[in-house]
Amino acid sequence: MPTDLRLQQLSEWVCSFKPHAQIEPASADASFRRYFRVTEGDRSWIAMDAPPDKESLAPFVDITQRLRGVAVNAPVIYQQSSERGFLLLSDLGNTPYLSVLKGDRAESLYNDALQALLKIQRADTMRLPVYDQALLQQEMDLMPEWFLSRHLGITLAAPEQSALQSAFAMLIDSAQQQPQVFVHRDYHSRNLMVTEADNPGVIDYQDAVVGPVCYDLVSLLRDCYVVWPVSRVEKWVKQYQSMACEAGIIPKIDEHVFQQWFDWMGLQRHIKVLGIFTRLNYRDGKAHYLDDLPLTLSYVLSVATKYPELSVLLDIFDKYDIAQRVGTVEIPV
Repeated sequence: MPTDLRLQQLSEWVCSFKPHAQIEPASADASFRRYFRVTEGDRSWIAMDAPPDKESLAPFVDITQRLRGVAVNAPVIYQQSSERGFLLLSDLGNTPYLSVLKGDRAESLYNDALQALLKIQRADTMRLPVYDQALLQQEMDLMPEWFLSRHLGITLAAPEQSALQSAFAMLIDSAQQQPQVFVHRDYHSRNLMVTEADNPGVIDYQDAVVGPVCYDLVSLLRDCYVVWPVSRVEKWVKQYQSMACEAGIIPKIDEHVFQQWFDWMGLQRHIKVLGIFTRLNYRDGKAHYLDDLPLTLSYVLSVATKYPELSVLLDIFDKYDIAQRVGTVEIPV
């Protein structure tokens, strides 16, 4: 059996300051990072392994400081070795939101998540990357490349490509009309940990940018891993809008305008995610992400159906029987 050299090096590093520690896998994510739980007696920490040739620690360390600076419950960094790609962090537990979002508990958990989001959106944005037109476009282009072409074997005709890009341009314009704030960029039920104090614990934020105010909101409420009734999501959107306006994060905005911002921002994200999930399968060998395509596709179809100006998306998806080939999930009303 091959030796896990990185784990061996990580273990030696941890044991240099915690000589009696035990190390076991905690989790991995969609990147090259890995996480291990370090225990010593009745105390625990999380060790991060981020190979320096593939993942720089600098963004994670930087964003951690920004988030903790506005009282977000991000991990404390106790030890770091940037040259080796190792961090020792506080342990936010092993209970992600996704595992407990049932029944009445969801309401209080989402209220906590919305409150935490308001804190995040007040964080320092100085010198953060900008979620600009080029990045929004680059993300959506993953869908025709990986989802349509690689996964489904579909090559769009030139008029279809042009129509699709016109729809993308409308989504980009909508995103850029919104107030621009600190954006976590992956704020959902797998990256929020249930904690006894200062719930939720927030993780996986190293790709933060300055971007549209609705981005993290729609990541949370139209989560690719859990679905809620449309009426409940709309209630949470109105709740957030009221809270954000009161906090001075957004000006007073017509509810219908804000709802369209939310819908179209979600459409941009879910178009991107169709490409990312299929790329994770073909490029990185992470086939389990294909299981989440039906819900992601359902969000795309649901929003495109609501807005006639986005009908080109429905035309393309209908022509190639994409819903039938990939599958969909019923979104309750």
